[in-house]
Amino acid sequence: MGLSLGDVLMIGLPLIVLAAVLWGLTEAFKPRDTGTSDAERYQRELAVRSAAHQAAQSQAAMAARARVEASTKPSQNEAQQTQQDQQSRAALKAQAGSSPRAGQAGYQGPVLPNGQLNPQFALQLQAMARSGQKIQAIRLLRQATHSDLLTAKNYIDRL
Repeated sequence: MGLSLGDVLMIGLPLIVLAAVLWGLTEAFKPRDTGTSDAERYQRELAVRSAAHQAAQSQAAMAARARVEASTKPSQNEAQQTQQDQQSRAALKAQAGSSPRAGQAGYQGPVLPNGQLNPQFALQLQAMARSGQKIQAIRLLRQATHSDLLTAKNYIDRL
């Protein structure tokens, strides 16, 4: 019993076809590499680096701004506070000398001719409000301007 070429082809050919079909199916269902191209990878890396650079620049700018504010604002605040304290003391000294102060040279009264408060008087009220004498400041404002209680209280609260 010998195998002829026809018998080998009858058995071998379907096996070859079956192997080719199985190989084709495995290749078709194999998970494909959905990797990105070099250009897409470069764009993503560039975007990440750009975002990191921008964040670092923003942080550096905010730190520089904080340093500038820390170095300038305390001196400005101290100078402004010193000036306000000096003006408050001068106003309190002037008030201690004479309450009506109508006869003093250079004093225009608590209300200026244009209807606004005298700046010295406003600083005096502010000093009183900050030192915890709000009721006295309200009383003084009402006496000077003849305003009602609510208006005077709101003004002093805003100082």
